[in-house]
Amino acid sequence: MTRLGAGIGWRPEIADAIERLPELDWVEVVAENICPGHLPEPLVRLRERGIVTVPHGVSLGLGGAERPDAGKLADLAARAEALGAPLVTEHIAFVRAGGALTASPRLEAGHLLPVPRTRDALDVLCENVRIAQDALPVPLALENIAALFSWPEDELTEGQFLAELVARTGVRLLVDVANLHTNHVNRGEDPLAVLDALPLEALAYVHVAGGVERDGVWHDTHAHPVPEAVLELLGRLRERVDPPGVLLERDDDFPPEAELVSEVAAIRGVLSRPRALSLAGRSGTGLPAEGTERVAGPTRPAGTAPARHPEGTAPADRTAPARPAAGPPREPARHPAGAVPEDAAALPEAETGGDTAAPPEDTGAGPARQRLAVAQTAVLSALVAGTPVPEGFDAARMRVQARALAGKRAGVVARVAPELPRILGEVPYRRAFLGYARTRPMAGGYRRDALDFAEHLLAAGTPADDRARRELTRWWHDRTGAKPPGRLTRIVHRLAPRRPAGRGVS
Repeated sequence: MTRLGAGIGWRPEIADAIERLPELDWVEVVAENICPGHLPEPLVRLRERGIVTVPHGVSLGLGGAERPDAGKLADLAARAEALGAPLVTEHIAFVRAGGALTASPRLEAGHLLPVPRTRDALDVLCENVRIAQDALPVPLALENIAALFSWPEDELTEGQFLAELVARTGVRLLVDVANLHTNHVNRGEDPLAVLDALPLEALAYVHVAGGVERDGVWHDTHAHPVPEAVLELLGRLRERVDPPGVLLERDDDFPPEAELVSEVAAIRGVLSRPRALSLAGRSGTGLPAEGTERVAGPTRPAGTAPARHPEGTAPADRTAPARPAAGPPREPARHPAGAVPEDAAALPEAETGGDTAAPPEDTGAGPARQRLAVAQTAVLSALVAGTPVPEGFDAARMRVQARALAGKRAGVVARVAPELPRILGEVPYRRAFLGYARTRPMAGGYRRDALDFAEHLLAAGTPADDRARRELTRWWHDRTGAKPPGRLTRIVHRLAPRRPAGRGVS
């Protein structure tokens, strides 16, 4: 296992400050934001100093129903090789749905969404992970994500799900303690019960980040200072294992350099504590969550049956997860360097996840993939297209998630097309975009989304101000080379039937 030490997420906005950080051991870079043949100069200088650099992917969607896209895997492999990385990381999440598996329009979340903790989802995830492992030249580690909602049909706890994933694939874990805190606040999950269930010998490294609580919901913003509760969770993890590396994530509202130095120093302080785990002295939060019972293995809800396992197989052993059978060594995969996806360039991790590549055709999908595809499409459609919330989901929490996705989408479009809020005005832009996004899912990435939004406004005959409308028309025309919507198009647009109010989560 590679020893990494204490590091920070590399972002262009704080590149100079990162170069000056004392005792910097390593950095992590959003994989989709770099091009292997044209690495940013500050990142090149760090590598020349011997600073380890790890690419962190955000767009594979390994928890989705489709098999991983070969082009995206080749791009990730090329970045790992260009950076000389000891490993690559991704997320246990889905980021798109629909398409060939459901014979429905493809939907993009623009965000990392939780997978159901079911046997179907686990089977699909394990197969997707093996496909990714075969395509990558270095080991793969996967991160647990933060979530605002839960799936009603979950069959496994978070710890059970992750432990069995490791046992079946040999994949490593990137444990985000900030995400454990988020899920504790938002979903009532006991973070220490999760840590107790994990095969920590598979730990690759740890993420630490800040967030903020609003109206009882914790938002994992990566734009606020790291709270004491997250540092405390890091300490509890430190009691159980000596983590190979810990990394501070900061993606927005970047603080003064002194504050970054202080946060990295706080992480080092936690790592320097002596390991002295005492179960008798552990606080109540480390015990099984209310309504659970201890079994020989991970915690499960009281009154529920133990997790099912395929006939002839044994439950995952947390203490000694199975590894893939040994075989002859193989040459690392070699892949051509791929271009940076248009809408990932220069965007922080918290603002990526939209797909810009042509979707793969998935043929011969088994029943587990089909069932998962239908379920994920229904959920994502409720979040981004205004369709009804699937039965069993918390409608109020889904509304919170839908608003968060729309707000994030508006923010990213404003970043990739800053002319839009300048032409329309900050407040009118946001109001108009949120109305547009309510029933119009993103389909082609953020830059395409900006153009579609502008076309939508022009077809509706807005903005009302002649000067602003002319300027918006020029902006749209310069980027598309197309003729602006004519009078007939605008009339048809205004007469088109609208979705009845109250049908969706927005």
